[in-house]
Amino acid sequence: MTDNLCAKNIKKVVLGGKINIEEFVAVARFGAKVEFSEEYCERVKKSRKLVEKWVKEGRVMYGITTGFGALCTEVISEEDASKLQRNIILSHSTSVGDPLSIEEVRGTMLMVLQNVGQGFSGARIETMEMYRQFLNLGITPFAPKEGSVGYLSPEAHMALVLIGEGKAYFKGQLRSSKEVLEMAGLKPTVLSSKEGLILVSGTTSVTAIASLALYDMLNAAKTSDIIGAMTLEVLKGTVKAFDERLMKVRPHDEQSKTASNVRRILQDSEIAKHFKDYRLQDALSLRCIPQLHGAAKKTLKDALKTVEIEMNSCCDNPIIWPEGDDGEAISGCNADSSYVGIEMDSACIAATMLGKMSERRNNRLVDGSISEYPWFLIKKPGLNSGLMIPQYTQAGLLNDMKILSHPATVDGIPTCGNQEDYVAMGYNACKKSRQVVDKLEFILAIELLSVFQAHQFIDKKLSPGKASKAVLDEIALTVPLMEEDIFLYPHINTLRDLIHSGRIIELVEDKIGRLM
Repeated sequence: MTDNLCAKNIKKVVLGGKINIEEFVAVARFGAKVEFSEEYCERVKKSRKLVEKWVKEGRVMYGITTGFGALCTEVISEEDASKLQRNIILSHSTSVGDPLSIEEVRGTMLMVLQNVGQGFSGARIETMEMYRQFLNLGITPFAPKEGSVGYLSPEAHMALVLIGEGKAYFKGQLRSSKEVLEMAGLKPTVLSSKEGLILVSGTTSVTAIASLALYDMLNAAKTSDIIGAMTLEVLKGTVKAFDERLMKVRPHDEQSKTASNVRRILQDSEIAKHFKDYRLQDALSLRCIPQLHGAAKKTLKDALKTVEIEMNSCCDNPIIWPEGDDGEAISGCNADSSYVGIEMDSACIAATMLGKMSERRNNRLVDGSISEYPWFLIKKPGLNSGLMIPQYTQAGLLNDMKILSHPATVDGIPTCGNQEDYVAMGYNACKKSRQVVDKLEFILAIELLSVFQAHQFIDKKLSPGKASKAVLDEIALTVPLMEEDIFLYPHINTLRDLIHSGRIIELVEDKIGRLM
């Protein structure tokens, strides 16, 4: 599982070896500085020398001395090689709609640097230095996010800023790239052979968007264990369903670890001890937490393995292979986004499963006939609606999540005059995963709000576990206990921020140690 605190505390990431998702998020979200190792620079320069040599020799190489896609049979002269690269940036900047977020663009630029840094792409170190400076100085290209099949268009919008075209965010404002570059003391570059293709092709945006969504999903899954345990506690559920012996006879690792998390969270809870035998068996949304959460976490961990392989790969086409008599430019399709796309389609389903169970647990909290508390967790129901409508909000969010869980990667619409007759659509799988996890965090926040309100009705002689108490005390700093109806929107947002930031996990792990 990911470590949110680790990502926030990383201040510098040195490229040249493998990076992990925490280092990626440190740069994309938290602004960690980027440096190139000596090995990084050597690999990039070595690959670049081969491209320059082959161009002078007049070799026919896809996208370097030929046109792109269906135009790959059109040979381009050495004199026009630079213009070809500029043209690809201009002609491919066709994505539309709202822009990608700052962190999504930063993540994509980082993935471009990682891609080229493998030493099989052939870009100049000077061009990569420009993107490095963009990251370190806080220059973020404007890149519309709609209309990509897995690469090309959003990346082209980003590359526009390198050549002094397009727009970028700098110091909190969207400005023309020429103005931004001048303010930052940088000059536009003239792209050389193959560089335009490198900057727009590959799984760079796919991997970046997936990494951000997956990082949040993994943290939301761990937070689900905490909130689920707190719901079990306040609903007078039995911890017997989390018995280690029960987990041993169905030895899925994530199931066992989830059950262990819940046991540890509630191990010192007087409430849990008092109500251990209150019911013979709880509803599935309570007793199935290890099974469903575990299955979701396994899917997310599988996705993490794939995404971290991808972020440390060369996803270029063609690759510059340096070995052999004189090396070779090998054309294939490492730019295909199927690996990441399929995993993120699956991750969306896993996250929706977590949301589905959270909504059902919350429904038990607000239903007075089940919870044995006042209806909708308010002292005077009828006059007050209490927490009736937040469950409606969950229902609406969950419906959206179910729609977004339809896999994008099963679709394929041919492009490029049928030269690209199959398209992976991994970009859309990753793009919707960001929406899915955002909605999941709000669904969990609403369940947590109900847990907080329910505690006012628990026998005060019985104290919650120290982990639960730490969370409840943190919420009480900003969220009031409801005596009558109040404006709930800001409090839902506050709880969502506690989840998104990893603060809930931090509070619990400070009391009981690292969750699994």
